[in-house]
Amino acid sequence: MDEKKQLIVEKIGEHNGIMKTCQLYDECGLDYRTLDTLVKNGFLERIKNGYYGLKETKKSEEEMIVALFPDGVLCLESALYYYGYIKDKPFSWDIAVDKNTSKSRFLIDYPVVVPFYTEPRVLQIGVSTITLAGQEMKIYDRDRMICDVLKYEHKLDREILKQAIRGYINDSNKDIHHLLEYAKERKVQTKVQNMIGVWL
Repeated sequence: MDEKKQLIVEKIGEHNGIMKTCQLYDECGLDYRTLDTLVKNGFLERIKNGYYGLKETKKSEEEMIVALFPDGVLCLESALYYYGYIKDKPFSWDIAVDKNTSKSRFLIDYPVVVPFYTEPRVLQIGVSTITLAGQEMKIYDRDRMICDVLKYEHKLDREILKQAIRGYINDSNKDIHHLLEYAKERKVQTKVQNMIGVWL
């Protein structure tokens, strides 16, 4: 392998397996023609518009989510799954993002992503982190997550909603003080009192 390809391998590794076109230009010294040649020769593959990875490396959904959406926050069913409130892994990834984020970022076939466009200030409320594919990924904490579940209950299957509420009530890591703060912020105080408060 020549030095240029070795550099690309190293840099892509540093970027969790996926690099933007501008990063390949800036960090690896590529230009459009060279990049196009590397794709045609099967060394690189175009994952989506403006994003590339090594052709021979099969990436998991988790690896792609971390690499493509480092600014996103796992929410709703994705968060419910990672906290163990629901057993079956959802078909799509629910990710909260800044409302000003380009919608074209989500035009990908795999993995399937459902974006929730959020006000920048609200996006940061209750953010925690988990380890996903060996990297850090943002996720809403349990108390913020359950408030969002109640806010968007019309988007959820009734059985998933029941499991979510039951899971939260039985979760020893819940924080009622935070729950009430988030409920006020997310304007779901009545739902929290009626659907969760009676069990606490």
